[in-house]
Amino acid sequence: MKAVILAGGEGTRLRPLTSNQPKPMLPMVNKPMMEHIVGLLAEHGFDDIVVTVAFLANQIRNHFADGSDFGVRLRYATEETPLGTAGSVGNASAELDDTFLVIAGDVLTDIDLTEIVKAHQAAGAYGTIALKRVDNPLEFGIVITREDGTIERFLEKPTWGQVFSDTINTGIYVLEPDIFDFIPADSVVDFSGDVFPAVLERGLPLLGHIADGYWEDVGTLEAYQRAHHDVLDGRVRIEIGGFEMAPGVWLGEDADIDPSARIQGPTVIGDNCRVEAGADLREYTVLGTDVVVKHDAFLERAILHDHVYVGPNARLRGAVVGRSTDLRGHARAEEGVVLGDECFVGEHAVINPGVKVYPFKTVESGAIINSSIVWESRGARTLFGRRGVRGLANVDITPEVAVRLAMAYGTSLKKGSTVTTSRDTSRVARALKRAIIGGLNLAAVGVDDIELATVPLTRFQVRNGNAQGGITVRLAPGDPNTVEIRFFDANGRDIDEAAQRKIERLLYREDYRRAFAGDIGDIVFPPRAIEFYSAAIERLVDAPAVRAHGFKVVLDYSYGASSLVLPTVLAKVGADVLAVNPFASTASATAALDDQRSRVGRIIDLVRGSGSHLGLVLDPDGETATIIDDEGHVLSPDQALLTLLTLVCEAKPDACIALPVSVSSEAERIATEHGANIVWTKLSPAHIMEVASDTDVDFAASQEGGFIWPDFLPAYDAIATLTKLLDLL
Repeated sequence: MKAVILAGGEGTRLRPLTSNQPKPMLPMVNKPMMEHIVGLLAEHGFDDIVVTVAFLANQIRNHFADGSDFGVRLRYATEETPLGTAGSVGNASAELDDTFLVIAGDVLTDIDLTEIVKAHQAAGAYGTIALKRVDNPLEFGIVITREDGTIERFLEKPTWGQVFSDTINTGIYVLEPDIFDFIPADSVVDFSGDVFPAVLERGLPLLGHIADGYWEDVGTLEAYQRAHHDVLDGRVRIEIGGFEMAPGVWLGEDADIDPSARIQGPTVIGDNCRVEAGADLREYTVLGTDVVVKHDAFLERAILHDHVYVGPNARLRGAVVGRSTDLRGHARAEEGVVLGDECFVGEHAVINPGVKVYPFKTVESGAIINSSIVWESRGARTLFGRRGVRGLANVDITPEVAVRLAMAYGTSLKKGSTVTTSRDTSRVARALKRAIIGGLNLAAVGVDDIELATVPLTRFQVRNGNAQGGITVRLAPGDPNTVEIRFFDANGRDIDEAAQRKIERLLYREDYRRAFAGDIGDIVFPPRAIEFYSAAIERLVDAPAVRAHGFKVVLDYSYGASSLVLPTVLAKVGADVLAVNPFASTASATAALDDQRSRVGRIIDLVRGSGSHLGLVLDPDGETATIIDDEGHVLSPDQALLTLLTLVCEAKPDACIALPVSVSSEAERIATEHGANIVWTKLSPAHIMEVASDTDVDFAASQEGGFIWPDFLPAYDAIATLTKLLDLL
């Protein structure tokens, strides 16, 4: 026997969860509701199924395809305009030439369908309606039957004064093909309101069969949560994925649960989830696939769809969270809160009971939300920060985001342009850079990939390799879980705000240039980038004089890419180097961020013990360094600035110096005493670099340890700073 699944509804009462997915695709314990219906039909021998679709129909088609993965044969009948329950079945009449069953794709049920068919056949009915007894029939269509089970009348959504029966219409029908005589083609027709009353008026028999088993019309957000509770309580016979690791606790494949996390059933934890130390998952919590629950988060009666991120100490109680939504640390979502897909909730934000946040919206950090966010963005984040695009690795900055960013950047450049790419030693940077290269190539942009490199080397290659821009991917300073994607212009400087806005506009509109096959960009690996960079630094100093002095230097390379460049530079100036962590290590990429203080202490001891002239702890990016003098004293950024400023002014009394307006009066005094000319800058590194690039500046500095030698490169460079410092000494 054939079956028809009605799957064309928009699910307006379930918004924002159904704002961008059809109601039958809404997950019920991590499977689309319609998948449970298909499984029920297959269990009862209905293996030839027609699905009526309308709203976002391709999502249903793409998931179920021809049904072979689910043990059935599926065909689709598309409604161009809404036709009602009967009209949509009539739209599929060409496929239905014998007795067939009709069922909605957005209900949760385990009713015995075989029993309904048998009752229909035994009664010889024109049609049979599965009925269900309920405590409160006001929200449903009541069906009044005679003693022999035949239907006497229908009453749609009555008041209590009209209630003469507790049996309701479940929307499950067994029908004969003659029913199409009552369904005009291409007309809006409903079974309960139009077809069945017309059948009764004609005197044809309709049977009402009271079915046992579970049935829930998942038509509201409250019903959606209630249905989940019923599944977890075992009131409905459906399959829950994973294995039951403890009574009422289901665990999916490759889920990672910290031993100190508390799990109180009934609870479902989906595939590839990660629950960290101290997290507390209470009863009726459901986690979809790839959900991350950070340490000390609290979830109770919370339903989380796939790819949700819950930050440290966040609290969710009675909330439903849509796919790919991001809740940061200490965020709170109270009872009845519903967050749509791809929302962002900032740290310490509070979303009060009953609030609905529609898809793609942002709740600012610290905000208290008392009313639903439907249209306004409510403080959407800007994409670019001070150091490019920054976010949690594989949470905010995913491969998909990296590809889209790269395509937007590539589209902002001329077709056929070249972009230099690089990365640090971390695995995440390596993976994301590959995605970025693909995005650039697909936007008809070529790539000069210098692979593992410092930020200054990347800037140098952009500037001197005739590229139109550059991208480097790196771990954020001080945070091994956060990644940065930094963008450079043709001069190797950070892109300006106008370029940032252009990239953001292209990204948000998805207005990418999509290259034809013959226009896709190529990948080139420049063979002598380090050699050219080293030679340029050597020209910056009086190498024979430095070599004659015989400097001894202690260096901590911080496992970074500087170890690929600096030994060549120091060899050319004859410095004797005691190296610590002198290799670029993928496995140790985060170690350089975790133990900065202890490593500085070690360099102090080595400087004192070896009688060295100087010690440096380089940052992994190669832009800044912590400087230790010959007595083992650590120079603060301000002290380092004053020291280098003094040396520069002594070497060239009429030097032009670029300094931020916030520097101490001592810096101004030193420059004035030596007759130097000061050019004042804003505090941002981008403006300091711009001033250093566009004027006759000899030296520029920030108060954060960044120093610029414009004759070499108008950007921070720790290797150039070390080499120039040896030259000035």
